[in-house]
Amino acid sequence: MSLHSHNDRGTPARTSPQQVTLRIDGIPVTVAAGTSVMHAAAEAGIDIPKLCATEQLEAFGSCRLCVVEVKDRRGYPASCTTLVDEGMEVTTESDALFRLRRGVMELYISDHPLDCLTCSANGDCELQDMAGRVGLREVRYADGHNHLSESADNSNPYFAYDPSKCIVCSRCVRACDEIQGTFALTTTERGFDSRIAAAGGDDFLSSECVSCGACVAACPTAALMDKSVIALGQPQRSVTTTCAYCGVGCSLKAELQGEKVIRMEPDTAGGANHGHACVKGRFAWGYATHADRITTPMIRKSIRGPWREVSWEEAIAYTASEFKRLQTQYGAESIGSITSSRCTNEETYLVQKLTRTAFGTNNVDTCARVCHSPTGYGLKQTLGESAGTQDFDSVMEADVILLIGANPTDGHPVFASRMKQRLRQGAKLIVADPRAIDLVDTPHVRAAHHLKLLPGTNVALVNALAHVIVSEGLVDEAFVAGRCEAEAFAKWKTFIADPRHAPEATEAVTGVPAKEMRAAARLYATARNGAIYYGLGVTEHSQGSTMVMGIANLAMATGNIGRPGVGVNPLRGQNNVQGSCDMGSFPHELPGYRHVSDDLTRKLFESAWGVPLSNEPGLRIPNMFDAAIAGSFKGLYVQGEDIAQSDPDTQHVTAAMEALECLVVQDLFLNETAKFAHVFLPGASFLEKDGTFTNAERRISRIRKVMRPLATYADWEVTQMLANALGYPMHYAHPSEIMDEIARLTPTFHGVSYARLDRLGSIQWPCNEAHPEGTPTMHVEEFVRGKGRFILTEYVASEERVNRRFPLLLTTGRILSQYNVGAQTRRTANTVWHPEDILELHPADAEDRGIRDGDWVGVQSRAGETVLRAKISERMQPGVVYTTFHWPGSGANVVTTENSDWATNCPEYKVTAIQVSRVEQPSTWQKEYARFSEEQLALLRPVSAHAPV
Repeated sequence: MSLHSHNDRGTPARTSPQQVTLRIDGIPVTVAAGTSVMHAAAEAGIDIPKLCATEQLEAFGSCRLCVVEVKDRRGYPASCTTLVDEGMEVTTESDALFRLRRGVMELYISDHPLDCLTCSANGDCELQDMAGRVGLREVRYADGHNHLSESADNSNPYFAYDPSKCIVCSRCVRACDEIQGTFALTTTERGFDSRIAAAGGDDFLSSECVSCGACVAACPTAALMDKSVIALGQPQRSVTTTCAYCGVGCSLKAELQGEKVIRMEPDTAGGANHGHACVKGRFAWGYATHADRITTPMIRKSIRGPWREVSWEEAIAYTASEFKRLQTQYGAESIGSITSSRCTNEETYLVQKLTRTAFGTNNVDTCARVCHSPTGYGLKQTLGESAGTQDFDSVMEADVILLIGANPTDGHPVFASRMKQRLRQGAKLIVADPRAIDLVDTPHVRAAHHLKLLPGTNVALVNALAHVIVSEGLVDEAFVAGRCEAEAFAKWKTFIADPRHAPEATEAVTGVPAKEMRAAARLYATARNGAIYYGLGVTEHSQGSTMVMGIANLAMATGNIGRPGVGVNPLRGQNNVQGSCDMGSFPHELPGYRHVSDDLTRKLFESAWGVPLSNEPGLRIPNMFDAAIAGSFKGLYVQGEDIAQSDPDTQHVTAAMEALECLVVQDLFLNETAKFAHVFLPGASFLEKDGTFTNAERRISRIRKVMRPLATYADWEVTQMLANALGYPMHYAHPSEIMDEIARLTPTFHGVSYARLDRLGSIQWPCNEAHPEGTPTMHVEEFVRGKGRFILTEYVASEERVNRRFPLLLTTGRILSQYNVGAQTRRTANTVWHPEDILELHPADAEDRGIRDGDWVGVQSRAGETVLRAKISERMQPGVVYTTFHWPGSGANVVTTENSDWATNCPEYKVTAIQVSRVEQPSTWQKEYARFSEEQLALLRPVSAHAPV
């Protein structure tokens, strides 16, 4: 059986609860009304030949290979487009059908290269399979006009298009339209001159194609093929795992020859992605074996000294001795750790456990601090649980979607494709974003409202929307009365009804016309199902937590909680942001979001872990930096996180790193933080270990080892060795044992086990005795906290204001082809699309400063300065500029400030007052960065392993 994930059934048509019984080849079959004959036959185990049909695409009926006979009907209808009828009698095999199908195949093969033995798709080609299926042995049409001499398009770095092998079945076009929603492919001309073409360019690379690979997966021939398969041959086995990029958590099949990955195929059984993927998950996995990987432990005494390669035993012993020295000399509170949202649940759990047991402190934090900590705080306060309320499929039942501060087509592309499917079906979209993201106006999707607010005014906007809902009588009174705290709602209603929150009173603050705010509020409040999705444009503000609570207020007031199609849905950034929070990575919480001061919770963990635990919250990441500079914080263990690039006010962060006496970095590459490290412990990629990730919809999914760790050990094993060296025993034989411990100690995980995950594919927590197979929709009968709690959300303007010196506002975000700090994607061919971070600015702002497209521009803030290339863009509004942060040398976080959320210290990345001007050379910081990077690269050349540290 082919490893390629082509489907073996025709697309089921729109079905209904009514059942229909028919006979296919004499076999009685009962299916739902609206089912296609092809799908009904597949249900009965009858395989009808086909080429243009797949289960993921709407029926097309172009190839004519799937024709059947239907009693009392004329002709030979296509089974993929013919719907079942009660009492229908269908014949799928007859002499006449055999001749028709063989004739069709003969015509296809007459214009197709007969190079099967040397073709890259040999053994994995549906055309080849179907030729054998219909018994084609020779072709009578050897001479005549054909397409065999047409040249291939090799412009895309990941796949090739060979039009000489294309049968114009249009599966690629339909996949681009129906699954991806980009509409980047088209069929040109007619008849014999028909061709598949990529729109908007001369070839695939220059076109509107986003390289998601849906067309490649859909192609039944070698016309569209992975270049890795062309170069290396067909894979021989597959292992199902989970993507290690964004918070969508796509299920993928790693297809291999031995331990070598040949390609990644989206898993059609994946609960989060249903067989789709993006350019990163499907193609950008080469970083796992990149030459830059550090695979041997290294230590050094000073960050200005050379690295020395050592054995694992020496590296662990040295690290343990240094942490013990710091504990003895400065006390337990002088050291701490930072967990990663890229590592597994099990690895994150072990790091926080090591910190609380072997280190003896609650000084543990996670990179979720700088992205979605306000989500955890805000949703916990209002709804009672620190996570989103729905599964991704819920969007298909939404009638109005309110998208706030998120750009799914770039940040969560597979979910964005799902959302676009629903929008094309008629759902309405409201976008609240300072920038015109793709979804404002994209093929077959146009936002009903784009609320182009000024950065930092989110809370004023959400209060204005709520004011309209309250003042115009649009509150779902029955829901509020039955599900929410009456006193809290009454106070909120009085607060929000105040005229100062009216759209007319706030439009000068937000920059959004009052009539737009009123219309958007009415559209959301009057929808049968209204869903809110939000991202870092909500959380990364000084009022991030306030805004999250404002969103929850809005959903509760309109009754949009507790059923499919509604809800409050944070689009988590990295692959395991949700999981890193679940596992107790915050300094004030043990696993399961239980406060360290709770005596019963602490006693539970003390009994399990065998040591007393502190009841005082530890240091947050920014507190660690301040304490390091002040001289009281001395040692830090960082697993899988690059704080020197990702955290704001870079010069402050690096000053803190330089002040540490022992910085231990565990990662794949010598990243920006590792340049300040004293110990480097090699990490393992997601392909090299077992474990689980938890995505943005609370879906726990397995990752499975497909190759041995290049550096010998998986990350959890390294943490375990360090714990043992510090005198705290850990003896797990496999990550499944760690998950078993998590399940024993965490109520929402009580029912989670590897055996259950393997059986179900994935599980959305809570998974426990009450919900043994998980919980797709939260807060159905009641909120986790019992009654929903409305909270007052007073708008407080950010301290970061424009002035004469800094008249522009900088906001930041991501781009499709790159990921977070770029450590992974910068080491793949994705750099073809985004080789540098650029600064987008409005034509009016550019003209005022004499800036032309492509100029180098200096970006100055009160925190620092850097230099970026300018891109003049109508996406921006006057007074607002935008950049990404994927390249360390761009220095995007050199200019971001220390401002942060009042409740969680999540940095205010989205609001920085700056000035922009034309320049001719890099900034002072960039020159120093280049010099320091070159120095560190030289120090990487290891000296004798026997030299003293």
